[in-house]
Amino acid sequence: MTIHLHTQADLEDAIGTLLKQDPRLKPIFEITGMPALRRREPGFVGLAHIVCGQQLSTASAAAIWGRLSAAFDPFHHETLRRARADRLGRLGLSAAKIKTLKHIARELAEERLNLDVLAEEDADAAHHTLIALPGIGPWTADVYLLFCLGHADAWPAGDIAVQEGMRIGLGLKARPTEKQMAPLAEPWRPLRGAAAHLWWSYYRVMKKREGVIAGEAQQNAVSNNVGVAKRTPTKAKITARKQPGS
Repeated sequence: MTIHLHTQADLEDAIGTLLKQDPRLKPIFEITGMPALRRREPGFVGLAHIVCGQQLSTASAAAIWGRLSAAFDPFHHETLRRARADRLGRLGLSAAKIKTLKHIARELAEERLNLDVLAEEDADAAHHTLIALPGIGPWTADVYLLFCLGHADAWPAGDIAVQEGMRIGLGLKARPTEKQMAPLAEPWRPLRGAAAHLWWSYYRVMKKREGVIAGEAQQNAVSNNVGVAKRTPTKAKITARKQPGS
């Protein structure tokens, strides 16, 4: 049975289970305390919102999404499918994002894609369904599964904040690669998404202690305040990870 993180209580139960399963997480939890659950809109709206914010600062992403959601209210895949590309471009969407959103809208309209079903599928299977869509990369897929569908086992292996948090917290010699993250997270199945919440929280605490998170990092942080951009951290600053998606 698929486990979901729909409420804060769900996350707290999942964290409690993880602490019993893996003693290495106990000192991490002692530093972070209970992380807050992050949720976003489900369905096409949630996925489109993430796609719109790819590779953009929070402010730019919010401005584009504001124009888009105001222009198409209610925001529905059929309306987006019929919209002219030039109109979408004037609202701030790039050609690549227009192509991605129209493809998703078409798949939904023709019932070849059912986003609700993904919430009940195995996390890895749902992940592969999403990344098969043009313009949907691994991080976008995992963020959607975790924050929009509440999939407790979604594992954002490519997120730099999670990688760096694990490097510090587990005493690793180097930041694990996306490929290396998979075996590291095996002990946390089927609650890898809850573990990700804990590692995001730990990363923020550790970087605040070092006085790193400020200025540009705060401005560019993803709108749900998780993750940092897929760029190289420096001693001077940590820049934001690519926006929900890609």
